[in-house]
Amino acid sequence: MERPAWAPRSIDISLPSVARIYDYYLGGSHNFEVDREAARRAMEFMPGLPKIMQANRAFMRRAVAYAAGQGISQFLDIGSGIPTFGNVHEVAQSASPGARVVYVDHDPVAVAHSHAVLRGNEHADVVAADLRKPQDILASPQVERLLDLKQPVALLLVAILHFVEDTDDPYGAVARLGEALAPGSMLVLTHASYEGIPLPPERAGGAVDVYKDLRNPLIMRSREEIARFFEGYDMVEPGLVPMPVWRPDTAPEDEDPYAFSGFAGVGRTA
Repeated sequence: MERPAWAPRSIDISLPSVARIYDYYLGGSHNFEVDREAARRAMEFMPGLPKIMQANRAFMRRAVAYAAGQGISQFLDIGSGIPTFGNVHEVAQSASPGARVVYVDHDPVAVAHSHAVLRGNEHADVVAADLRKPQDILASPQVERLLDLKQPVALLLVAILHFVEDTDDPYGAVARLGEALAPGSMLVLTHASYEGIPLPPERAGGAVDVYKDLRNPLIMRSREEIARFFEGYDMVEPGLVPMPVWRPDTAPEDEDPYAFSGFAGVGRTA
C-alpha cells in the first residue's frame, strides 16, 4: 500500500483507526481501505452508523453556536478527530471572530491534519494528547498560550467518552478537567448508548464487537451513566436528550431514526 503524503511516517497504515473510520462515515477522504473495510463490517450490523455520526456533528455545531451566543469565546475540543466541514473553530470564529480554540487528539493523522487546516490561524492550535491524561492537556503550551482558564471555557467531549473504558476512570478525567475551568464554563458532550438505536441490542452489539476487534472498545453506557458526567453542572434545556432533540434547527421528526441513537447534552457551571 502506497503511503499518501498526508499520512505521517509514524503510523501503521495497515491497521484501522477509529478517527479515520469516523472520517469515512462523514464522507471524508482521509481514510484507507482498511478503515473502510472495518466501517463496512460495522455497518452490516448497524447500517445507520453514518447517520449517527452526521447527527453528532450537527449537534456539535449547534452547541458551539449556542456557547458563543452565551458569551463564551474559548473552546477546548478533546477527541477532535480529523478535520472536516464545520469544525469548531469555523463555527466559533464565525460567531465571534476573536474566539480561541484548542483541539486535542492522540491520533497522529488527526493531529497532522489539524495543523494543516489551522496554518495561519493565530487563534487556534492542536495538542497531541490523550483525554485519559487531563494534566498533559491542561499544562500544554497550546492551552497556556490560547486559553485563559480563569475565564469561561466550553469543554467539548463529543463522541469520545464511549472509547474510554471504566478501568481508565473517565469520570475522574472529566471531573479533573472541569475543576480546572472557571465558573460559567460549559461541558458539551455526546455519548453512544443502546438506548434509542432502532435495532435489538444483540444486533447493535455486532457493531460494538467490530470496535472491540480493533482494540478500541466501544462502551455503550445508559442515560443514567452518561448523566453522571454532568455532576457539578446545571443542565441547559432541554437536558440530556437524543442528538436531534437538542435545540434543533429542523423538525426532529424529519430525522433518520438512527440519528436518535445515544445522547447529547450541555451543562454549565454556576
